Amino acid sequence: MTVTVEKRVTSEETHAGHPRRPRDSYALFLLPGVLAFLAVIVVPFLMNTGVSFTDWQGVGSPSWTGLANYRELMDDSEFWESFRHSLFMVVAMAAVPTAVGLVLAAALFDYIGKHFGSRIVAVLRACFYLPQVLPIAVAGIVWSWILAPTDGSLNELLKAVGLSSWRQDWLGDPDIALYSVMGVMVWVQLGFPLVIFMAGLQRVDPQLHEAAELDGAGWWRRFWHITLPQIRPEIYVVLTWCTIAALKVFGAVYVLTKGGPGGATNVPSYFSFTTFFEKTQVGYGAAISTVLTVIILALSLIGLKLQTRAEGTA
Repeated sequence: MTVTVEKRVTSEETHAGHPRRPRDSYALFLLPGVLAFLAVIVVPFLMNTGVSFTDWQGVGSPSWTGLANYRELMDDSEFWESFRHSLFMVVAMAAVPTAVGLVLAAALFDYIGKHFGSRIVAVLRACFYLPQVLPIAVAGIVWSWILAPTDGSLNELLKAVGLSSWRQDWLGDPDIALYSVMGVMVWVQLGFPLVIFMAGLQRVDPQLHEAAELDGAGWWRRFWHITLPQIRPEIYVVLTWCTIAALKVFGAVYVLTKGGPGGATNVPSYFSFTTFFEKTQVGYGAAISTVLTVIILALSLIGLKLQTRAEGTA
């Protein structure tokens, strides 16, 4: 009796008998995203960069001026003032939310979760994260009502508790308008670091804390020497993401103050917007947005490098 053995060609083999690499087909799934990225980001950025080398009012033919817009930008005190305001926004949207979010996440994870249960933690986490999903236009309108100088909720509250002398024109006083916007942005941004840090805290091995506690280490020492080193990748992600958001912030400034009063809350993105559409200096506005984009890209690369290094040592 002759036994015939049939050779089956599996899906992992090609007609030539060599294994097929499934990863080669991944490019087909990435193609739509790549095309969308080129159409929505790369091509407009290149067009904007090209316009930044011209003098153009948005109609007619642009005239080539080379680096004239960038030379003017370097001597523009209004631009540097708006960029200085962006540094304040970095404090309000990156530094403060990262520090406060880290402490709140640790408190929710280590104390409230253990004493009151996971449901309470989930509710509080959702409450902190709610401003992130709220449209910035809606949040800005609500806060403009709260901070209104005459019948705003904050001034009425101060009056009700006998602190009428503390009442201010929160968004109309050049000395405090920027700090008022910063306070609103802290409220808006706080939920993102909190959620990211709570996810990172779940990676920390509880046995490390138990061993340190048996050795007599208090909560702060355990947090500083065990928790923080373990969640360094999350810290770099939050700092990078929030810094980029602070540098390109626009909606809150547009809704709350429109860059005023007297340019006290002007930021580069809003400065570029007004230069484009109000002053119709399209080439100069393109130069502002190009410089801002380059700064954001540089910070993004630095953040990615720090994150990769932290993941390698965590």
